Amino acid sequence: MLPVHATDETTMLDFLLDARADDRAAPCGSPASAAPGAMTRIEPAQFRNALAQYATGVTVVTTLDCDGSPRGFTANSFTSVSLDPPLVLVCVSRRVNSYPVLTQSGDFVVNILAQGQRALSQQFASKASDKFAGVAWTPSATGAPILDGALAWLECRPWRRVTAGDHAVLIGEVIDLGSNPGEPLAYFGSAYGTLAPLDDAGSAQD
Repeated sequence: MLPVHATDETTMLDFLLDARADDRAAPCGSPASAAPGAMTRIEPAQFRNALAQYATGVTVVTTLDCDGSPRGFTANSFTSVSLDPPLVLVCVSRRVNSYPVLTQSGDFVVNILAQGQRALSQQFASKASDKFAGVAWTPSATGAPILDGALAWLECRPWRRVTAGDHAVLIGEVIDLGSNPGEPLAYFGSAYGTLAPLDDAGSAQD
């Protein structure tokens, strides 16, 4: 599959149809209950409550707008996609103020937050007019902000943007990165937390 620049928006249907060219495996038969008319309606609150049981890290995605001003937002819908080429993705609501900026500005940085950066996460998740007020950062090679104290950062070049419902999936090719020692900020059950190692006496083979 050839990469598409982020300005070429793709719908999820187009994306999945393209993917069929790479994977021709025939799917197993689907039960009759899977027909659209027979599916149970999933309520938004019920959906959010179920997803809240999945523990994640916390990131702040940053970029520069057309005027060169820093912009950013908090996101925990983040994951790696590919090692070769190195790709990651982040999901962003199409309703947030930073969405138009991300679709127009180009390069962006995914800052993976450290344990002590809860306040930073909350600031970038707010509706403050200036989310960078009091925030220390360093410009990446392309100018996108690298937040001081981040556990790791990945500078990304837009690779593809996929429209999926009320969100967009931003896929970026990693062109530079860095990391620092420390512990991650975690998010679980709609609350911030920290990680605790399992007992070393335990084993996956037990």
